[in-house]
Amino acid sequence: MIFEWLSQEMLVTLSLVSAIVMGTLLAIVRSRAARKPATAKKILLPPLFMSTGALMFLFPFFRVPWIHVAEALAVGMLFSILLIKTSNFEKRDGAVYLKPSKAFVFILFGLLGLRIVMKLVLSSEIHVGELSGMFWLLAFGMIVPWRLTMYKKYKDLQLQA
Repeated sequence: MIFEWLSQEMLVTLSLVSAIVMGTLLAIVRSRAARKPATAKKILLPPLFMSTGALMFLFPFFRVPWIHVAEALAVGMLFSILLIKTSNFEKRDGAVYLKPSKAFVFILFGLLGLRIVMKLVLSSEIHVGELSGMFWLLAFGMIVPWRLTMYKKYKDLQLQA
C-alpha cells in the first residue's frame, strides 16, 4: 500500500496539518463570500465536490466499520448545528447575500480544534486510515445538513418580495 512506508504518527501529523490549512482556507473563502451575492450553485456545489472524497473507501486502508460510520455522521450533524446557527442571509439591492458573522470564524476554528484533539486521542486507538475515513464522514455529515439548510434559507429569502 502507498501509505505503509509512512509511520502512524507521520500520517496523523500530515492529516492535522491539512485540516488546519483547509480550515484556514474555508475561513478566507467564507469572509470573501459575503462580498458577492449568494447563488444556489455556490451553496450546493461544495458538498457535491466533497462527495468525490468517498472514493477513498474503495481502498481497504480507509474503510470504516458501520458503527463508526453512524457515529461519525451523527457527530458531524451535531457540529453542523453551530454552523447553521451562524449562517444567515440578507437581501440587499435585490440580491441575497451571506450575512457576515464574527462568531462563524470562532466556531469554525473551535470545531477544528475539537477535531484535532479528537484525532490525537483516537489515533492511539484507531488505525490512521480508518480514522481518516471517519473524519471525512464527520466533515461530510457536517457540510450536507449545513448547506441544505443554507439553501432553504436562501430560497425562502429569495421568494420574499
